[in-house]
Amino acid sequence: MKIKVLIVDDEPLARSRLRKLLLQETELEIAGECGNGPEAITFIRNQEPDLVFLDVQMPEVSGFDVLRALPPNKLPAVVFITAFDHHAVEAFEVRAVDYLLKPFTRARLHDAIGRALEHLQGRGLAATNRQLLEWMKSPKPEPVYLSRFAVKTSNQVVFVKVEDVDYIESASNYLVLHTRTENHIVRETLARLETRLSPRLFLRISRSTMVNLTRIKRLQNNPGGECVAVLLDDRELPVTRGIREVQERLQFPNGSEVTTAPLR
Repeated sequence: MKIKVLIVDDEPLARSRLRKLLLQETELEIAGECGNGPEAITFIRNQEPDLVFLDVQMPEVSGFDVLRALPPNKLPAVVFITAFDHHAVEAFEVRAVDYLLKPFTRARLHDAIGRALEHLQGRGLAATNRQLLEWMKSPKPEPVYLSRFAVKTSNQVVFVKVEDVDYIESASNYLVLHTRTENHIVRETLARLETRLSPRLFLRISRSTMVNLTRIKRLQNNPGGECVAVLLDDRELPVTRGIREVQERLQFPNGSEVTTAPLR
């Protein structure tokens, strides 16, 4: 009987690559794919896959959040997938069946599958999941967020401080970092970057834009009904996220505030 596998990753290209690699493993049957945390929670509860390849850094509902939402008796074998946070990788190595650090090779994936199969054959899955549950319940250190962007050019790497960026705009698989004096282009997706930036400093205000909260002078409704965030230099950025949420996030936890004008 084949092992039922679920792929969970918010990036379609990453899911596609993993699916192609897993199709070469004769012991496995791909039961489904999920592009976000809520979908994964529902799928695991209803379909009960044996093994889940679970992306850690997903917006809003992370891979850890998915596991926390499941009852202990519904926990499958888990292989974490991560692109960042090497301290977390060390923890995964002890408490998960295995982890894959992007970009991973087919050989590394094959090793992870072998380890998962050993656990599923009764040689340690219960103990591993117990450790995983205990780790998720224990106090966690404050996350370490990105402090500088490394911008590659043809002959050098320029480092841009995160706090110097006014806003970030998505352009397919690239991002444009807008500062007061110039723009920089980096190869990254907005969904990935969102998990690496402090929520105290940056907020996603639309599908394609994140803004430095300290740069917002006010929120206002334009005559056409469009809500915009007005920056200190009077540039305007459309806001499609809930206005109340944006206003609440403009209140910093450390006590300082960004002043917002009432919406007209």
